[in-house]
Amino acid sequence: MINQLSWKVGGQQGEGIESTGEIFSIALNRLGYYLYGYRHFSSRIKGGHTNNKIRVSTTETRSIADDLDILVAFDQETIDVNYKELNKTGIIIADTKFKPVRPDDTDAALYSIPFTEMAAELGTSLMKNMVAVGSSSAVLGLDIHVFNEVVEEIFGRKGAQIVQKNLEAIREGYDYMKALLGNNQGTLELAKADGQKRLFMIGNDAIALGALAGGCRFMAAYPITPASEIMEYLIKKLPPLGGTVIQTEDEIAACTMAIGANYAGVRALTASAGPGLSLKMEAIGLSGITETPLVIVDTQRGGPSTGLPTKQEQSDLMAMIYGTHGEIPKIVMAPSTVEEAFYDTAEAFNLAEEYQCPVIILSDLQLSLGKQTVHPLQFDQVEIRRGKLVTDPIPEPADKAYFKRYEVTEDGVSPRVLPGTKNGIFHVTGVEHDETGKPSEVASNRKKQMDKRMRKTKNIRFNTPIHKNCKHEDSDLLIVGFNSTRGVIEEAMDRLEQEGIKANHAHVRLIHPFPADEMLPLVRRAKKVVVIENNATGQLANILKMNVGHADKITSILKYDGNPFLPHTVHTECKELFEYGNI
Repeated sequence: MINQLSWKVGGQQGEGIESTGEIFSIALNRLGYYLYGYRHFSSRIKGGHTNNKIRVSTTETRSIADDLDILVAFDQETIDVNYKELNKTGIIIADTKFKPVRPDDTDAALYSIPFTEMAAELGTSLMKNMVAVGSSSAVLGLDIHVFNEVVEEIFGRKGAQIVQKNLEAIREGYDYMKALLGNNQGTLELAKADGQKRLFMIGNDAIALGALAGGCRFMAAYPITPASEIMEYLIKKLPPLGGTVIQTEDEIAACTMAIGANYAGVRALTASAGPGLSLKMEAIGLSGITETPLVIVDTQRGGPSTGLPTKQEQSDLMAMIYGTHGEIPKIVMAPSTVEEAFYDTAEAFNLAEEYQCPVIILSDLQLSLGKQTVHPLQFDQVEIRRGKLVTDPIPEPADKAYFKRYEVTEDGVSPRVLPGTKNGIFHVTGVEHDETGKPSEVASNRKKQMDKRMRKTKNIRFNTPIHKNCKHEDSDLLIVGFNSTRGVIEEAMDRLEQEGIKANHAHVRLIHPFPADEMLPLVRRAKKVVVIENNATGQLANILKMNVGHADKITSILKYDGNPFLPHTVHTECKELFEYGNI
């Protein structure tokens, strides 16, 4: 038996590839296995190669596997594109319909199974993916009864007959594969899992759930990959809690609606990807100068312009920090796991109200859409803090003056009132203003208001600005990353340690204001700092240099081809830097 394997299913988009991986992985999750899945898909509704790669393990895993044990193919393109990932003991399970051909330069065994024909005999060729699930289960040595509940949940609304037919398809695929394996049964059999119940979810669902837990009751958004699932989740979950989701006509409307809702006292959210954030920039500036709380999610994808809508990239950092014209206080956070995506989103609403500024939750496609095992979430860790929101009665001013909504304070945060509050009237505008909000171009007032706003985030309180895994007081390498690269870095570090290279890891969770005081000692004690990021210009590395210096020891490992990092890439390139670089 083995403790870990990697499984991939591929075919043409629209063939049920996603549902195949979904049913397979949900069943394994319920058995107690740890899973990490990543979908490669095209920016079209139907057609084009797509695949779903799932890592299955008896211990926790947070990254895609380097290699592949089982490749399930619904067409020859799937074999041609993916076979080089197969290890020496790997196998290909392919649909007989397309007359599969095994490439000459692989040792992987090819098993041809009539997926389509068997499914058609049961009533419809659409069930070929269930035959494939059954075939895979035979290789893994699974008890196929684990699929009963999953199939019932997914197809139950279509009637008992459909459920039964799908279960029959799984059984036939299982029996056919067992007969083909013969004496080879057990070579890829999975060791038993612990049977513990855990969540299995994508990062976008965790962000949406975190918003609910954090008191969000309004979302305005425009559909865009890879952020749309946040809106889809909240469309289902917000109305029963008295909340509302509005699909707006464009990204500008989405952002201004969210600002309006927050101004009225409702915790509100908007979510998009890079192109949408570009359109929101002027409105983000409005949030900054009016000091209206605003929470925004940016799920990064390949750019620029439409770029690579369905591919991995981390190239929005500079835009999120400096994209708005003029200067405003802003908080940019970057969760690195699905669990952090939940807790950080809930906390974002607190920070937005406490500091009365825009808070951007930075994700990336791999974190947002990668489905993985998640430890049970602790809802009692979520708290609601509303900052300087005035709830006590406001005395009537003797001179009928407006409320000082933008009062100059030592910490930069002014008292905030909601519309309709008695004696709380003030003016609100996007131009520079005095303490009551009335427009003012007086130089001394401008300086006071700018200084006040910029003071807000100088001493921001954030629970874990840097996730540290630092075993060594002085390290050969300090590996730095953000968002979804955490898992591959952790796995690469273990390999480096086994080869005698002392590696520390700092994963940045608060991008802006940058936690320089925490990062500087780690950089000073490292011989070399290696920054891992999915962009072409080393944006995080440049932010690091700007805030902590030591540019001579900071180098980058970059990937911007639309694919996520694999552990062996990080391990190999870090090792080469250590052995042949200027360390």
